[in-house]
Amino acid sequence: MQNSPTGAFRALSSFNYRIWITGTFVSNIGTWMQRVAQDWLVLTQLTHHDASALGLVMALQFLPQFLFLPWIGPAADRFDPRKMIMITQAVLGLLALVLGILTITGHIQLWHVYVFAFLFGSAAAVDAPVRQTFLADLVQEQHLSNAVALNSTSFNAARMVGPAIAGILIAKTGIGWAFVFNGVSFVAVLLSMAGLRGLAPHKSNKTQSKGDFIAGCRYVWQRGDLRINMLMLLIIGTFGLNFPIYISTMAVRIFHSDSQQFGLLSSIMAVGTISGALLAAQREKPAFGSMATSTLLFGVGCALAAISPGYWWFAACLVIIGIAALTFINTSNALMQLTVDRTMRGRVMALRVAVALGGTPIGAPITGWIADHFGPRWGLGVGAVAGFLAAAMALIYLRLHPTSNQ
Repeated sequence: MQNSPTGAFRALSSFNYRIWITGTFVSNIGTWMQRVAQDWLVLTQLTHHDASALGLVMALQFLPQFLFLPWIGPAADRFDPRKMIMITQAVLGLLALVLGILTITGHIQLWHVYVFAFLFGSAAAVDAPVRQTFLADLVQEQHLSNAVALNSTSFNAARMVGPAIAGILIAKTGIGWAFVFNGVSFVAVLLSMAGLRGLAPHKSNKTQSKGDFIAGCRYVWQRGDLRINMLMLLIIGTFGLNFPIYISTMAVRIFHSDSQQFGLLSSIMAVGTISGALLAAQREKPAFGSMATSTLLFGVGCALAAISPGYWWFAACLVIIGIAALTFINTSNALMQLTVDRTMRGRVMALRVAVALGGTPIGAPITGWIADHFGPRWGLGVGAVAGFLAAAMALIYLRLHPTSNQ
């Protein structure tokens, strides 16, 4: 009997996972390119630096997480995940190509971007829980936590590459071609999905009904560990993960940085998130205590960033914040996937995505308002409070349920 592989990259021992992560890495580069290009298009071509318009684009992208929540979770449990991913990825690629063509030909208008933001968000809302649950079909259960961490590593590595390519492409050829590149990049995911082999046939649950969503909510509420996990995600996701606001306001209003220095801060943040993902990948299995430690570290990092006396002190704090944030997110994800019933996994992960991302349109304007009226350092203070509050909740839960960390 062969020994199970160990180490930070043990999930790569699976052929299917290697194919999968290669395709998603290429697609993630395109995704980050589109994010940069879309922001630049709205701020510099369709408006005169109108941050409110950009905020509306962001809200429209996250709104479908709530609107379609009663249906996307049960759908993730009912339908073949491989087919669903191929459909959503093809739709996302097509949308990017159409947006690119409109931009290149000069027909793009602000309302077009609003519509596309909602459509992108709708496809992504269906895609996200399916992609997360599909990992369990690609690796052995003991490697699932490692697979989740490596997925985050891939995503954040693309975060370092994609914006740089987008900046060069925009300067040389124009904004529209960044959208086109993103559209073409989805071909990599489709090819990787087609190349998977030996997957078990999907067993559809035909008995599911319109009460599936309520059943999923009831399942989470009846499980204390899932309930506290979701509450921590809600706090951190709503008031802690507003990095664009933190970085931009501190860079411009406190340190008076230029665009290159601002870009460097974003790259340094990516270094921290990649480090956090790699640290999570080295753990054999997730532990609830890691959520308490990481949220406490997140609060400390935000507090130190808020009082940073200079640019490089602030940059160093961003690395700490990045490590803490990714450790918390990956541990939360892995714990849910490993501890829920297989028949409930899609619904639980859909709820998780909605809780983690859906609070941003609420928390970001509040954080921005505080930064505008009281100063950027107080805006970071909101993130610090979120981290400390989430850590306190985790520590209280561990005190009451000490066996949950085993």
